[in-house]
Amino acid sequence: MLFVVDAALAELDRVHGRIAPRFGRAEPRARDYVAGLAAGLERKNGWMLAEQAGEVSPDGMQRLLRRADWDVDGVRDDARSYVVEHPGSCDGVLIVDETGFLKKGTRSAGVQRQCSGTAGRTENCQLGTFLAYASAQGHALIDRELYLPRSWTDDRDRCRGGGIGDEGEFATKPQQAIAMLARALDAGAPFARVTADEAYGQAAYLRVRLEGRDAAHVLACESSDALITTDARQARAAELVAALPARAWRRYSAGSGAHGERIHDWARIPVRTAWRTGRGHWLLARRWISTGEIACYICYVPRQTSLADLDRVAGTRWNTEERFQQAKNEAGLDHYQVRDHRAWYAHTTLSMLTLAWLAASRAQVVETDIARGEPVPLVTA
Repeated sequence: MLFVVDAALAELDRVHGRIAPRFGRAEPRARDYVAGLAAGLERKNGWMLAEQAGEVSPDGMQRLLRRADWDVDGVRDDARSYVVEHPGSCDGVLIVDETGFLKKGTRSAGVQRQCSGTAGRTENCQLGTFLAYASAQGHALIDRELYLPRSWTDDRDRCRGGGIGDEGEFATKPQQAIAMLARALDAGAPFARVTADEAYGQAAYLRVRLEGRDAAHVLACESSDALITTDARQARAAELVAALPARAWRRYSAGSGAHGERIHDWARIPVRTAWRTGRGHWLLARRWISTGEIACYICYVPRQTSLADLDRVAGTRWNTEERFQQAKNEAGLDHYQVRDHRAWYAHTTLSMLTLAWLAASRAQVVETDIARGEPVPLVTA
């Protein structure tokens, strides 16, 4: 166990050394902040993190988030490259999703009453759009954007009060996804597919951008969406699925979930008349065995892609909420007590880095067979 702890702390030192050039001066609190987020604290706010680091007040930790001279987006890029080096794989999947941060009051940047998938209802909250990376070797969060509703971007005085500059403009969540995906693509992150739910799949401009970058994708859509068929007519997704013969369906597992294997019936239909050389457009359908309910996906993938592979990519997204919960529980993603725009980005960036460090440390334990197949707790300091 001591070897495990020592190895994890040595890895944290390497991570801190990696991001150190992003700071205007030596900033040991960045390491302390990451270590505190990974510690088994009930609440990982400024007071608790300061106490964990041996400080008498939270002023230093708050300064780190709000005013300290460091390149927050540069550390984000370092976190992404660190993830790519560890669980990175050419068969990786980029996953766009969002999560809510419940808040009281009206002063936290971007807060308003809005639909939160995390809460399962409309709540007073902030919403963060995230880009996750998943492969057979592990998963992590690699990018983030705070969603700013029009109630904020149309009120410049309110924006200034929340630390949002006059350059801050309204962006839809799919537009935020485009920006994050572009950064990952420009950085050369290895991946095979992009996936997201229907909030993103319905945005034609997102699909056009991905196709323009020749980025294969499996994006959920509504069954009412209209598609161009291979014989140049227009039909709704539900109509195309309803016309499928029984022999078109195959039963596959899309991976394990909280209640065991996620087994459904799957089928696909070629769509569009013009296909890029070596690429194909498909409508993918998933049918619940018990109810017959249908879910649909728009796909742009290599033509040789199998139905089983499409099923696997579509199923990758279902674990995203578990990833968010892990980030909140293990890396304090939602434990911040800051209101302004810059501090939100600073905290979430360090939280993502914490989650990546924990994933890499666990992978090292598995590789050296220290854990003998059993989960090994990581103690931080």
